[in-house]
Amino acid sequence: MTGRPRAFDRDEALDRAVRVFWRHGYEGAALSDLTAAMGINRPSLYAAYGNKESLFRHCLDRYQQGPARHAREALARPTARAVAEHLLHGTVAVVTREEGPGCLLVHGALATGPGSEAVRAESAARRTAHRTALRTRLEQAARAGEFPPDTDPALLADHLSTLAYGLAVQAAEGLPAPHLRRIADHALRHWPH
Repeated sequence: MTGRPRAFDRDEALDRAVRVFWRHGYEGAALSDLTAAMGINRPSLYAAYGNKESLFRHCLDRYQQGPARHAREALARPTARAVAEHLLHGTVAVVTREEGPGCLLVHGALATGPGSEAVRAESAARRTAHRTALRTRLEQAARAGEFPPDTDPALLADHLSTLAYGLAVQAAEGLPAPHLRRIADHALRHWPH
């Protein structure tokens, strides 16, 4: 005997919720917007994902595994320069998509009011985790002799993170992809070697 099948595709509904949060941010996304986009009612949303905060966390996971996977994939590149190139060019590709523009991790919960501190903290923790992983990867590259001796891998990781998130902000403000790619390429021309 099998249980009753779900009336909706959970992953497809989650992808639609990602787009709503990506475009409107956590606080700007009303439950009515989410349920309409997902094609479900509130009881189904709560049963499948929990409350709005829990749904947002699911969406952050989906975003990092899907559209923003380039950030994780960059860490596996063979050289630090290739890490930076993949990160910056991947960022431009993601933040200029129609679903955004911008970055869900940056503007999804950066500006929230009282009562949304947990969501803001979750987004910040994820950004910090990526910056830490990037620092670890660049420290590995420094030990392998990829940088001049006076290069600070931690500072370089902070620089790359700041540039990537800055590209997201510029995209949200309407800067076109070709201009953002020029900014990324300019930074890469000054890569320490």
